[in-house]
Order: sequence, then C-alpha cells, then structure tokens
Amino acid sequence: MAMFIKSICQQTRCVLQNPVNSLQFTRNMSVLVKSLKYSKHGEPAEVLEIVEDQLNQPNDNEVLVKILAAPINPADINTIQGKYPVKPKFPAVGGNECVAEVVSVGKKVSKLITGQHVVPFATGLGTWTTHAIFAEEHLMPVSSKIGLAEASTLTVNPCTAYRMLKDFVTLRPGDCVIQNGANSAVGQAVHQLCKAWDIKSVGIVRDRTDIGPLKDYLKSLGATEVLTEEEIRASPLFKEKHLPKPRLALNCVGGKSATEVARHLEDKGVMVTYGGMSREPVVASTAALIFKDIAFRGFWMTRWTKENSDSPQRTQMFNDLCEMIEQGKFIAPVHEMVPLQKFREAMAAAMNFKGFAGKKFILDLQN
Repeated sequence: MAMFIKSICQQTRCVLQNPVNSLQFTRNMSVLVKSLKYSKHGEPAEVLEIVEDQLNQPNDNEVLVKILAAPINPADINTIQGKYPVKPKFPAVGGNECVAEVVSVGKKVSKLITGQHVVPFATGLGTWTTHAIFAEEHLMPVSSKIGLAEASTLTVNPCTAYRMLKDFVTLRPGDCVIQNGANSAVGQAVHQLCKAWDIKSVGIVRDRTDIGPLKDYLKSLGATEVLTEEEIRASPLFKEKHLPKPRLALNCVGGKSATEVARHLEDKGVMVTYGGMSREPVVASTAALIFKDIAFRGFWMTRWTKENSDSPQRTQMFNDLCEMIEQGKFIAPVHEMVPLQKFREAMAAAMNFKGFAGKKFILDLQN
C-alpha cells in the first residue's frame, strides 16, 4: 500500500509539473480554445473574430494538439475572401499550416505520442487556433530540433519550390533556373534548394529603395544572380554566356514579368506558373511556341498533395526538407511572430506585398 501511495504521489507531482501529462492523466478534462473563425467571405480584418470554445479529450484515432505557431499565407487570405478554389464550410477556422505539440491521444492512436511536434499532413484543417483535435492520419511528426518558424511553414512554400524544381524538367548540376518574385517565400526556398543541389538560380525582383541589401540577402540564401525587372531586359547574362540559358522558369507574377522571364528560356524550356500577383494573364508569344518550343505549365500544391497523399515521393520530399533544416542548409523565410490578439494588424501586413523581402507573418498561438 505504501508503494502504491508513493506511486500515486509521484504521478500527481508529474501531472502538476507537466500540463501535457495532466491532460492525458485527467481524461475528462476539457480544454479552453481560442480560434480565428469566420462565417462569411470577406476581407480578413472584417470577417475574422476570436471565438472561444471547449474541446473534450480525443476519441479513438483522434489527437488533441496544442498549436504553437501558424503562418498567414496568401492562399489563406484568398480563401477567406472567397477567391480561392477551396471553399470551407461555415463557420470555418482560418489557416492551413502550423506546428503543434501532441497533448493527448485517443486509445487507437498508434504512431503519435504526447509531447511530439507535428505538422499537418492534410490540407484545409483550420490551424489558426490554440488547440485542435485532428485525425492521426492528418498529422506528421517532425523533430523538435526544427525551429517553430521552419516547422510551421514547412508544408506549403518549401514543398512548392521542391516539386517545381523536381517535376517539370530533369535538372542537372550546373543547370540554370530563373524566377520572378524571387524575394517571395517560395522564391527564398527555390534559392536554397538550388544551392543545395548545385543548380544556378537567377532571381528577378521589383526595384525598390533597399535593392542592394535585398540582393545581398537573396545571394546569401543561394541565388547566383539577382536582377530587377528593368535590369533583366538589357542584361547580357545569358547572351554573353556568363550563365547557361535557363531550362526552367518559375512565375508567380504574370503579365509583362512572365513574358520577360519566358524570353530568356533555352529551347524546349518550361515555364511553370504558380501564382499571379499582378493579376495579369500569362501571354505566350507565337515565336516562343513555334521556334523555341517553350512549354507553359501550371502548378498548385493543394492538387499535388491530394493526388500524392501517400506517395513515396511525398515522404522523400519531407525527409529531404527536414534533413536540410536540421543541418542548417534551409531556413524559414524572413518572418515576424505576431500574438493572436494582433491578428488584424498581421492580416493587413500580410496583404501588403511591398518591403525588403516577402516577409511571412506567423501567428504565435500561445501568446
């Protein structure tokens, strides 16, 4: 009996010292949750509000997580505005990415344990919330050695960059890639992956007052050369063979910028469009199609994920990215952590595309 009482005392002391264990130990305890929800489409600052709810403990294959950080992506904003193909059911919790800590698990959960860090393995879960219950199959464990910024932004922008570099052209060491919007979060990821894979990368950015420091920063990530949209029009970079002509172009702007980028492609090169910041169409010249046989493709990470949810390629991609992060070869985009209470300021800032680099605003869900 004495040993039993001592054991209970030790468990109780552990519970008091560790909230995660406390939630697992007291199975009937509910959790107070604060979420950013919206019940109609509109501008985020106008339709989003902080809503409090109670969550019970998870059942069977469910996992209760405490969300540590969740970024604000352009697609998240477009979804709230009703301009994105994904249409959530109302009321909806915003957000698509996060890093979370497992608080407790259902009795049939076999692959996750309390204390683990996890990221979404499915899209559209709703991540702008302090806590959530997700199906085990919708979560993927990641090393706690990975920083919160890197982990919370892992599943969209780095994966987009990875897939575009892997899936459209078979690139070899020494090949060249060109991209506009090179200071965006995807652009920053492209430079780092190209450096790791020994691929030359040329970035195109809009001119600005801090263009010198921006160029230096992108080169520190791995960019071979960074030019403004004005400079690329007259640059002898490819004509004089300072670099080989790009076999792959990545476009997130559209309009004249996309036309200019496509002009520098090698014969039979491919331009992949994954965004349209200018809201202008991509125009393919007749000469590019006939005489250079240029191909124009599109890429949407959400579709790729749905079509490859359990594929070996997806597993390999995450393994590669996580290994690079742990080795210090891949860092999060320029970012700022913002408390949940200041979400309106964060949404407004995220919608402003001006500035030094494509700064990512990340909600700190525990403050």
